[in-house]
Amino acid sequence: MPAHDHWQKSSHCPQGNSCLHVATGAGGGIKLTESGDPAGVVLRTTPGAWAALVRTLKEGCHLD
Repeated sequence: MPAHDHWQKSSHCPQGNSCLHVATGAGGGIKLTESGDPAGVVLRTTPGAWAALVRTLKEGCHLD
């Protein structure tokens, strides 16, 4: 993960290297990477698409 990015780990991440990390990119974009390979693939998306994904996941998950 680039040092200048402020990555945040998912709050639903167990111990280990299977976690999603999220950061804001230049111009307000959203960047995603996996903790198991932080120097590997970084996905980029728009804030609107990220919000839609999170909303859909929350609607489909019933966490106690």
